Amino acid sequence: MAAPANYSTRTSNSGHRSRKQHQQCAQNDSTPRSSSRQQHQQPRTQNGDSNRASRTTSSSPSDASNLSVNRRQDLTKYDVGWRRIVRNFSPSWFNVTMGTGVVSILLSAIPWEAQWLYWLSVIFFCLNALLFGLAMFVSILRYALYPEIWSALLADQTNSLFLGTIPIGFGTLIQSWIRLCVPYWGHWSVVFVWVCWMVDCVVAVACTISLTMLLISTPHIQALHRITAAQLLPIAATIVAASGGSAVAPHLTNPQHALGTVLASYVMWGMSFPLAMTVLVMYYQRLALHKLPPREVVVSSFLPLGPLGLGGYTILSLGNVARKVFPKVHFLQMKDHEYLDVIGEIFFVMGLFISLLMWGFALTWLCYALTSIHKSRPFPFNMGWWGFTFPLGVFALCTIEFGVRMPSLFFRVLGTIFAVMVILLWIVVAAGTCWGAWEGRLLSAPDLENLKEHQKGTTEGNKNNDENEKGDEEAEGSEDTEGDDTDD
Repeated sequence: MAAPANYSTRTSNSGHRSRKQHQQCAQNDSTPRSSSRQQHQQPRTQNGDSNRASRTTSSSPSDASNLSVNRRQDLTKYDVGWRRIVRNFSPSWFNVTMGTGVVSILLSAIPWEAQWLYWLSVIFFCLNALLFGLAMFVSILRYALYPEIWSALLADQTNSLFLGTIPIGFGTLIQSWIRLCVPYWGHWSVVFVWVCWMVDCVVAVACTISLTMLLISTPHIQALHRITAAQLLPIAATIVAASGGSAVAPHLTNPQHALGTVLASYVMWGMSFPLAMTVLVMYYQRLALHKLPPREVVVSSFLPLGPLGLGGYTILSLGNVARKVFPKVHFLQMKDHEYLDVIGEIFFVMGLFISLLMWGFALTWLCYALTSIHKSRPFPFNMGWWGFTFPLGVFALCTIEFGVRMPSLFFRVLGTIFAVMVILLWIVVAAGTCWGAWEGRLLSAPDLENLKEHQKGTTEGNKNNDENEKGDEEAEGSEDTEGDDTDD
């Protein structure tokens, strides 16, 4: 009985060994075929794998994560501390110097003599000089450290217009210097302010022409509802320069220098004021067809008072200077002093007539602006609130000049009332600006938003290119697989 059991055990073990040997033989038979296929595929895929590896080395996940971390660090660095202030310091901040400068001019122009008015005007003049110097330093630092912002600013049709506020703010310093410093500091102060005036003229004319050409030469069509009164800013810069010429010319000892200054001021007035009237026509059409501007920019409805009020003041002051300068230089080669006096008086009377018409037109726009403010209230505080001070200030200055030249008690009292209102508005707007700057709400430059959109578009374009390259790589891989199947 033991023999059959052992026999069966040996038989089962031998059968198990035979099946195992058969499987090993089958594996040994299939190994050469697979190894030959791998050897056949290796020469074909070696170059493709090396190229694919070289293309994907720079875009590995670790490198991408490091790049994203670096970008977050850069954004954090740019959005805090002094870099945040410099990057977000847009040209609209020069509106502060415009408003502060016109307050200094008004305090020195009020026809009621008082010593405290003079010293208060000096305080505002020093404050304006400090603000303008600080704004220029930060602006130069901004475009020196981040030159790409300058290109983005010029590409922005709206925010680039605020570049005209720079010569306007400098022009207010020139006016205050002539009124406050020249009577006490003598000849050198006259020469200094005359040179500064010539620099201001060059910058103002360049802003008027270049910014207008940028607006005209853009490839896309500007919609009418996007027309704003801010387009008057680069034009008003040349009017401010002309008014500075009317202020500095009477203090020049050389009659020929005075004559050249007066004639150049007339030319700049002719360059800018008709162009401002053209913009006002377009702006009126925009208001008639598309109604009031948004609440955030409704304060810009006061901007038409700027070229109208300051243009009237300038043409009246130039006429007053012409009747003093023309007889000294024998204008038009006339030797009879009686006729020379008549020519000067003609210029003065014409200037008075034109300025009265402009003052009346400005009064109409003042009513429009007050109505717009009434219908749009409440509106948020922003840097556009400085649009209250300078336009109303030059309108008050023109009113005071009427009272002095006619002379008229009505215009002197009315001009003084306007001046007091401007000073009170300056206090309110300055307090709001200080509070908003402290909280950081006003440190936002619109040109940076355009720059971010441009960079975002560039990033999306690079992302699309990477996706296209990835698709090409997958297509190459599928072609290699199909080739291998064909060879098999």
